[in-house]
Amino acid sequence: MSNKSKGLRRLIGTPVSAYDQKSAMLFLAPMMVILTAVAVFPILYSFWISLFDLKLTRPHRAPFVWFDNYANIFQDQMFWDSVGRSTSFTLMSVTAIMLIAMLMALLLNEEFRGRRILSAILLIPWAIPYVANGLMWKWIYDSGYGALNGLLFQLGLIDKYLVMLGDVEKTMLLITNSFVWKEVPLATILLLVTLKSIRADLYSAAKVDGANVWQRFIHITLPALTPGFALVMIYETMMAIRHFDLFFILTEGGPADASHVVAWQVYVETFRKLAFGTGAALAYIMAIVTFTLAFFIIRSTSRKL
Repeated sequence: MSNKSKGLRRLIGTPVSAYDQKSAMLFLAPMMVILTAVAVFPILYSFWISLFDLKLTRPHRAPFVWFDNYANIFQDQMFWDSVGRSTSFTLMSVTAIMLIAMLMALLLNEEFRGRRILSAILLIPWAIPYVANGLMWKWIYDSGYGALNGLLFQLGLIDKYLVMLGDVEKTMLLITNSFVWKEVPLATILLLVTLKSIRADLYSAAKVDGANVWQRFIHITLPALTPGFALVMIYETMMAIRHFDLFFILTEGGPADASHVVAWQVYVETFRKLAFGTGAALAYIMAIVTFTLAFFIIRSTSRKL
């Protein structure tokens, strides 16, 4: 064995000294303290609160009830109704976002005049804050002077202005539309980056073999987009399940509980009923469901990567 090989073996096999370990821990200590203070402690403390029947209407009497808050939530029909609405909202939103983002990414992946301008315009919804986005769509849907009502009236599709956000059947669709409009740009960027990573020689070889555009899309583009689809699905699913802003700004859970989703129920229990124990339990249930879905999505898509 050469001296160079022996030296490399000694370098790899040499254990880290106790001094180096202590130095590393010393440098990591400030970060760990900050992380514990701003992340770990609030998470653990909120779980501790969920084990108490804590209400701000009687702050000096908060009995320890173990998991009764969780049991009461699962026995509440309103909770299961809100789960159904959250599930419906998530499925509609994520499906629409992935479909529209894929089409936009395929378009922006081609060379044509005005592509850069279109890319810049696409980023506008993503750059708008959620509160501003909610207020904008509230004005658009307004029954008195809303742009959507005006457009439909001018096209002759309606004979009078409609109270759109007051319609039980249309409310969730309108909120979904607002959410999709905000989220599509980021999903498009993620899929576009994935498209750019596909080697051009794969398409050239497929053309030589006689594959048409549809066959190249099915056998080359779609499989290569799997990592991007997985990332978009995980992120947008988490955003949709936990989304609160649009429900608060547009409808406040109405009309007639038509948009009463789980995130809105967390707000109602915590800040309107002042039941902090129940609100913390609801938030933990929502977090566990979100991370469980993310885990299964990652596990199912990682086999194809």
